This record gives sequence, structure tokens and C-alpha cells, in this order.
Amino acid sequence: MVTARAVAAAVLDPELPVLTLADLGVLRDVEEDGDRVVVTITPTYTGCPALDEMRADLTRALRAAGYADVEVRTVLHPAWTTDWISEDGLRKLAEHGIAPPSRIGPRAAGPVPLNLEPPAAVVRCPRCGSPRTSELSRFGSTACKALRSCADCREPFEHVKEI
Repeated sequence: MVTARAVAAAVLDPELPVLTLADLGVLRDVEEDGDRVVVTITPTYTGCPALDEMRADLTRALRAAGYADVEVRTVLHPAWTTDWISEDGLRKLAEHGIAPPSRIGPRAAGPVPLNLEPPAAVVRCPRCGSPRTSELSRFGSTACKALRSCADCREPFEHVKEI
């Protein structure tokens, strides 16, 4: 039987299906005891609309792999950060035309500040690599992405915002 961790790690994110939940850093822990599995996840933000789908996908995949008793727990502390996206995940985003977030490093304890101002960092075009990009919309297809455009290749693209 495939390990529960391997099965859970292969489940795709419903909003960014080029990444697994492990790539995205949402998969926190997998505890296996016989045919019982407890999976712990941290959503990208508290009100994540894909949370129910993540739980259902994890449960479905683990049951299909032979684990009869599956529990998916959600933990909100510490809060998810884009720094949890794996190097492989960052590469996959860029390969699929989505500009990956920059690393932001450790931050102070306490609430995550909400910043609605445009990012100061240069966001390179994932198609041609140009730094000459501009933000078209602070919010893209999901709240964690912005819509940008490249001045050189003229292609629009999404950027996963640094959180």
C-alpha cells in the first residue's frame, strides 16, 4: 500500500491545479495508524473557498488508496505564507505562466497586515522574463493572485501575491 503521506501529497490544489497541496505548503501533517489517517492542512487564508474541496479531495484519494478512516483537520496557526510554497511549486507556477511570489522571510508575530497597495517588488513576466510588467488588477481569479501585463511580450499573466 502507498503511504498516506504520498497519497495526500499528490492531491492537486483545486484553485491552482498545477500544484499539489504539498507544493503549495497547505499540507502540514499526515499521521497514519493502521487504516486510520489524520491529515492536517492550513488553508492559504481563513475564508478560503476551496477548503471544503481540499478536504473532500484528500478524503476521496486516501479512501481510494485503501484507508477506511480518514479525518482532515484544519489548523490556522501559524498562518499560511507564500514562503511555504516549495521550490518545485515555484518552478511549476512559472512553467504554467503564473508569476511565483518572492520569498518574504520571517515576520513578526501577530496579525498578518492587509496591504491593498501595489507591490513594490519587480514581478518578472513568466513568459519572456521581462521586468517591465504592470498590475492590471490587484485581484485575479482568486484573492491570492493579481492580474498583470508584460510591456515587452504584451501577454497578460497572473501573479501569486506575497502573503
